[in-house]
Parts: sequence; C-alpha cells; structure tokens
Amino acid sequence: MADKSAHKAKVRARILDEAAIALRSGGTEGLSVANLMKRAGLTHGGFYAHFENRDDLVAHAVDRMFEDSRAMLERFLGDRPDLGGLIDHYLSEAAMRRHDLGCPLPWLAGEAPRMPESARRRFQAGISAMRDAIAGALVRSGHPKPEADALAASMVAEMVGAMTLARAQGEGEEAVATLQAARAALHARVALRPL
Repeated sequence: MADKSAHKAKVRARILDEAAIALRSGGTEGLSVANLMKRAGLTHGGFYAHFENRDDLVAHAVDRMFEDSRAMLERFLGDRPDLGGLIDHYLSEAAMRRHDLGCPLPWLAGEAPRMPESARRRFQAGISAMRDAIAGALVRSGHPKPEADALAASMVAEMVGAMTLARAQGEGEEAVATLQAARAALHARVALRPL
C-alpha cells in the first residue's frame, strides 16, 4: 500500500510540475487538462484520481510555483540575509529568460483577479510570504520594523514589475536595461553595494 501511495504522490508531483510550466507559458487560459496529462505521459482519465477539477489543479499548481519562490527566499534570506544577492538573482537576465522555473508573481499577477478563488487565496498568500520574508531580512539587517515593512512591499512591487516589463519588452537590450535600472535602484534603497 505504501508503494501505491508513493507512486500516486510521484505522479501528482509530475502533473503539478507540468502544470506550473504550463501556467508560466500560457497562463490559466492556456492550461488544458488533456494537453497537460499528455505532456506528463498520463491519460486524461487519470487526472481525476489526483484533482477534483481544473480549478483544484490551478490552485495546487500555484502552490507548486511558490515552492520555487520559497527555495529562492530561503537561499538568500536565511540566517545571514543577502538582500543584494536576492535582488541580483531575481532581476537577472538568466531569470528573465528562464520560463520553466522562478517566481510566479511576474507570470500570473495580471491573471490573479480572474483565477479561481482558491488559487487567488494561494497567490495572495505567496505575495504575503515573499513580502514578509524580505521585511524580516531587512529587520535583521538593521532596518526599523515599520520602515522594513514598507520597503519590503515596495521591493516586491518593483522586482515583480521590472521582471514583468522586461519580459514584455521582448527580453532584448531594452529589457536588460530595465532589469539593470531596477537592480541599481533597489540596491541604493536598501543601502547595499551599488552596481
């Protein structure tokens, strides 16, 4: 029985990995259950052994996407916060060009109001977790709590906005300049090393 449960968990994880990629590339409207199951190497009928419906899948896929963000935040904002490293990583050319991983905020922010309710709640929780992690790192770096909360909210907005615009600009020279400008401004505001 344990083997069967482990297999089912692995299959579900594979479906969610594929769903996260599909959401990044095509948004919620581009997420077809039939195509998703085919990409995962499974039959369409097997979908319902793992999810109640498409909305349930979207909600869990949003959770899966935020796992990437949590790992990134833990990497840069653990015991010894590296806010500069976070800014540089988040707003890097490599992150801009990476369409299969990364923070879901730039990919789905415009769609969030139209997502199923359970997915919207999870998306909002992801925003809050990112903002709170950055605020905590700012406090540990010497910023007073009220200032840290405001700065964290602004940093999330600027990082997400800059990445969204860079991708909309076609990922060329103009996009790279957008990322560079945002990195420099963020470094200056959190009193880190200038670029």
